[in-house]
Amino acid sequence: MKPQTTRVKSADRVMDILELFTGANDTYNLSDIARLLDMPASSTHQLLHNMLSRGYLETDSSGKQFSIGYKIFEISSMCSKNTNLVTEFETIGGRMAEEVNEGIMLGIRAGDQLVYVSQKNPPDPRRFAIQFSQSLPLYASASGKMILSGLSETVVRRIYPHEELQPLTNKTICTVSELLTELETIRREGISYNRGESVEGISCISAPIYNSLGAIIAAVSVSIPDFRKTEEIWNRSLNCIREGGRLLSS
Repeated sequence: MKPQTTRVKSADRVMDILELFTGANDTYNLSDIARLLDMPASSTHQLLHNMLSRGYLETDSSGKQFSIGYKIFEISSMCSKNTNLVTEFETIGGRMAEEVNEGIMLGIRAGDQLVYVSQKNPPDPRRFAIQFSQSLPLYASASGKMILSGLSETVVRRIYPHEELQPLTNKTICTVSELLTELETIRREGISYNRGESVEGISCISAPIYNSLGAIIAAVSVSIPDFRKTEEIWNRSLNCIREGGRLLSS
């Protein structure tokens, strides 16, 4: 006899809400959610605000449109440490670090931050190596901007509801409008750059990593101190990062 499965209605409803965001839209208001899931508006309101307080949902500046929150990305970040992508990066990233003799990083999005989940350092210990698990604002990093380029303007503006952005250096993008303009360039070129925007004197190149559906799920990058940035090193690193992104995507 098949054992009886005990179901908790509120838990089912929370999962139904989360699964709703895997559909056509990335934002919904309370009325949409209640209607699509055939739930009473009063209990929907309570569930949404419980999920909002725990970080599983976020709202736009009006507080009426709900979307997936940073907590989901934190969980995804932790799980990704055990995925095939990180395993493959150990091999591919290691070869890349040897080829360009610079640090190679694998980054993912966690809310409005870029989190480095793995890195491969070159054999030469004098070469630049970013601290493992360091996080940076998405808009101030090459990999972060690459990941943002895979999102719609609506989602980007929801992540950054205020026009002004906090600069890390005097070269950091300072407004959402500037960011959106650069994201358009990144989409056309398929590559992104960070020229001293997060750390003075350090330049980075990043390429996208796609999943099987063609969505950007991560980015691979190389960091080069400016005093070593010759045209030959920059071009070799650019080609290496493009190829590394292609290999990791496949």
